[in-house]
Amino acid sequence: MGHDLSGHRSRYQDALQYLFARTTGKSKFGLERTRALLAALGNPQDGLKTLHVAGTNGKGSVCATLDALLRARGLRTAKYTSPHLVDFTERFVIDGAAVDARYVVEFIERWTPEVERLGATFFEATTAMAFHYFAESGVDVAVVETGLGGRLDSTNVVRPLVAGVTSIGIDHVEYLGDTREAIAAEKAGIFKAGVPAASGEPDPAIDALLATLARDRGASRMASVWRDAPPRDIEVGATGTTFVLDVDGRRRSFHTPLAGAHQASNAALALLLVREAGAPYWDGWDGAAAALERVRLPGRFHLTAPYIFDVAHNPAGAAVLARTVQHVAPAAPVTALLCVLEDKDWRGVMAALAPVVSHFVLTDAPTAPRSRSWHLADARAFAMAHGWSATAEHDFEVALAEARARGATVLVTGSFHTVGDAMARLQVDPLAG
Repeated sequence: MGHDLSGHRSRYQDALQYLFARTTGKSKFGLERTRALLAALGNPQDGLKTLHVAGTNGKGSVCATLDALLRARGLRTAKYTSPHLVDFTERFVIDGAAVDARYVVEFIERWTPEVERLGATFFEATTAMAFHYFAESGVDVAVVETGLGGRLDSTNVVRPLVAGVTSIGIDHVEYLGDTREAIAAEKAGIFKAGVPAASGEPDPAIDALLATLARDRGASRMASVWRDAPPRDIEVGATGTTFVLDVDGRRRSFHTPLAGAHQASNAALALLLVREAGAPYWDGWDGAAAALERVRLPGRFHLTAPYIFDVAHNPAGAAVLARTVQHVAPAAPVTALLCVLEDKDWRGVMAALAPVVSHFVLTDAPTAPRSRSWHLADARAFAMAHGWSATAEHDFEVALAEARARGATVLVTGSFHTVGDAMARLQVDPLAG
C-alpha cells in the first residue's frame, strides 16, 4: 500500500499535487503537446514494442490479460493503465510491480520546466513519464491503454505491434460523440497503416464499422472475436470464467480467473491480439491457455469477502456487473455502496444494479472531484420513486460501515474513486496476489 519514501514522502505528495493540478477539467485534445514533450525526452516511445488497446468497457481486462500472456512468454513486460485505485504508482507496472514513487518525484522535478513551457496536461505528462520509465527500464514489450477515446488520446503517438478495440458503449459523450458509431470512429483512431488490428465488439453492425475504419486507415489485417473466435459454452463461477474457442481447426477450452460472461470475449480479444503480434509474443494456443490462469485485475469483480469491488461507472458496465452477480450468487443480501459521478448516467447505473441489490447506500467518495459530485438527495429520491431501498450518507466511512452492517455481501461500485477509497480504508492492496 504505497511506498516507504522516508524523507521523500513529502516530495512525492508535492509531485502528485503538481500533476493533478494540471487536470484541466476540460480535455485539451490534440497530440502536439505530447509529441513535443516526448521529443524533449528523446522520443522514448519510438524504441518501445507496444500493444495498444482502446474501447469503452473491457480495456482494463484486456490489458491485464495481455500482460499475463506476455509475461508467461518470459518477456519483461510493462503496463500503462488509468486511472489508479489507491496509489498513483499503480498506473506504471513492470512485471507486476508498480513504479517506485521516487521515480515519479525525480521525473517531475527534472521535467517540470518542459511541462510548464508546453502547457502539458496531467495525462500528457503521465503518458510521457510512462514511456520514459519503460524505455529506461529496458522492457521487452509494453501494454498501453488509452485514457479517453483513441484518435487524439495522448497514448496515440506509438506505432504498435497490434491495436485492439474492445466493446463500444455510450460514455464521455461530451468529448467522443453521442452515438456508438461516432464513439467507434474515435476509438478506431488507434488503427494504423501496416499494423494488424482486432475488435472485441459484439454488435455486428459496430464490428463491421470498426472493420471498415481499420481498412480505411490501412491496417494490415482485421481480426474480430465475434467473427473469428466467438466464445462458446461460457460458464461463470466464483473462480472465474470458462469458455470454448474453435480456433485453428480445434475446439479448445480456456479459463480466466476474471468472473463474468463478458470476460470470455475480453480474453478472446487479448488472445487474438497476441496471435496477431506473432513471435516472440505468441507460441500457440496451448501455451496461451495456461497463461490465462495467471490473469489478475484489481477492481473488476474483485472478490475480497464479504466485498465485491467493481469500477463499473456506466449503464453497460453496471448491467454486466449485475449479470455476473447473478451468475456467481454471493451470500445474500447484497447491499451496494454506490458513488457515481454527476456527469455519468447514474440513473442508468442504479437501474441496472437494482435487480441484484437489496439496499443502496449512496455516498460521496472522498477522492472524487467536488465539481463532479452527484446529488445524494436526488439519487435517493430516484431510488425511492422506483421502490428501491436506499439511504444517503455523505460520510464515506459511515456509509461503508452501514453497507457492511446491512449486507452479507457488499458491492462497492460506481467509479474508480469509490473502489479505490474503499480499498484504502479496508487495507486491500490492489496489486496483491
